[in-house]
Amino acid sequence: MQRRFALFDHAYLLLVMLVVAAILTTAMVLQYANGELPCPLCLLERLALLGVCFGIVLHFRTGFSHQNTGFTLLAALFLLVVSVRQTLLDIYPRPGHEYIGSAIFGLHMPVWSIVIALAILLAYAIRLSVLGHDEHLREHEVAEFPLTRNIAVAVAAYVVAICAVNLVSALVQCGFGACHTFGYRLLERIP
Repeated sequence: MQRRFALFDHAYLLLVMLVVAAILTTAMVLQYANGELPCPLCLLERLALLGVCFGIVLHFRTGFSHQNTGFTLLAALFLLVVSVRQTLLDIYPRPGHEYIGSAIFGLHMPVWSIVIALAILLAYAIRLSVLGHDEHLREHEVAEFPLTRNIAVAVAAYVVAICAVNLVSALVQCGFGACHTFGYRLLERIP
């Protein structure tokens, strides 16, 4: 029974990481395919989502730890704070300060980020409420489940690649100064 709980828990975390990776991929597709540059707060939201993934990757690499869970929850709370701030700034559009980017199902990315942050916090609350104890994770590491481990390694590598692309993109967009959504600052310097 403990082994099943551990497999369910690892699969649950893997699913959360897959969903967050898909969200980050969608944001990057909108950036590159539609030419929608992320604003500074959007970049912070991406950083928070990468933080959520980082906490889960730590779980798969180092085993269960309350610190890994805490890191993920702190990143989700950071995402919530940044997205609420951005939504409140844009709730009454001012000239030149409208929402940036396309609406997906009628909602813009800052509002989606609130929903995503709450969903991550709810997913962890459900996980902790349903599975409660952590003996099953201490007794059955992810290495005991080769398929889950291999998928987790592949998704973690993908998340690292997304992180690298976002880092390079943010540097090209912002340079080493204040960041704006007018264009790729470092590309403008190339003759």
